[in-house]
Amino acid sequence: MESGFTSKDTYLSHFNPRDYLENYYSFGSSDSAENQVLRLLLKNLFKIFCLDGVNGDLLIDIGSGPTIYQLLSACESFKEIIATDYIDQNLQELEKWLKKEPGAFSWSLVMTYVCELEGNRAKGPEKEEKLRRAIKQVLKCDVTQSRPLGAVSLPLADCLLSTLCLDAACPDLPAYHSALRNLSSLLKPGGYLVIIDALESSYYMIGEQRFSSLCLRQEEVKAAVREAGYTIKQFEVIPQSYSSTRANNKGLFFLVGQKLRSSE
Repeated sequence: MESGFTSKDTYLSHFNPRDYLENYYSFGSSDSAENQVLRLLLKNLFKIFCLDGVNGDLLIDIGSGPTIYQLLSACESFKEIIATDYIDQNLQELEKWLKKEPGAFSWSLVMTYVCELEGNRAKGPEKEEKLRRAIKQVLKCDVTQSRPLGAVSLPLADCLLSTLCLDAACPDLPAYHSALRNLSSLLKPGGYLVIIDALESSYYMIGEQRFSSLCLRQEEVKAAVREAGYTIKQFEVIPQSYSSTRANNKGLFFLVGQKLRSSE
């Protein structure tokens, strides 16, 4: 049963970043659905950023959450990265990792896995420091606003990355279309849009706390991206889903688009 859209206020008051990290990103040798999903995410991000030529000067990560796994291969292809999120406690969790504060979540096993994917050019600790140097700012972001970063002024990005964010931020398809148009204002013509999200998911769980998800189908995503002014260079569906106790998605998708015109 669906229980309605999770509001921004609910996220601010009920989203626990540490529980989210422990539930979905406690990477290890077990063959849990969450570990399988994370491996697929990391493999596809490696392919997009290290093999397929998606690169440039500035990448803005939209809806980073409290995670950094999505930026590990990106920092090989972009000189500067801006991390963003709507939830204050997620921004605080990111800052804790950046500043190596006591109690920061350990990404060491994920680092090692990505280093192996990249041919062990660097070891985990080196990789971690490279990403820390690349992340220049951690900013508040609201994709429902025409200026998602508010009054903050940045150069137009070469790439926008959004991983497991937009389906949680948008209550319906019109809002999804609007969010993509809003984000387009941050990207230069010819720049890349990389979206990774769940397919046909209406909710996800963090412990006992339930959060809504916009049930996205392939054709709906493609239509929204095209309507926002992009050509679709790549669209791949991964059939792997999360554990049935965590979410009800039917796989995930990876999209790479390229902006053809400036946002009006």
